[in-house]
Amino acid sequence: MAETTKKNANKLAKFFRETKAELKKVTWPSKNQLINNTLIILAFIVITGIILSVCDVVFGWLIDFVTNLL
Repeated sequence: MAETTKKNANKLAKFFRETKAELKKVTWPSKNQLINNTLIILAFIVITGIILSVCDVVFGWLIDFVTNLL
């Protein structure tokens, strides 16, 4: 039982060492890149929200129109 616990601890330690090594290889964005990318994503979310809201209203009107005809 103690042997499997030791193996699991070694695997966990190896995982964290490898994770730390991989994070050192990452090319992190600059502050300006981060701000620009964030603004682009927020603009995309707002535009998508507006488009979906307009579609919702239009389809709601169409469904009301069709159901009132019947």
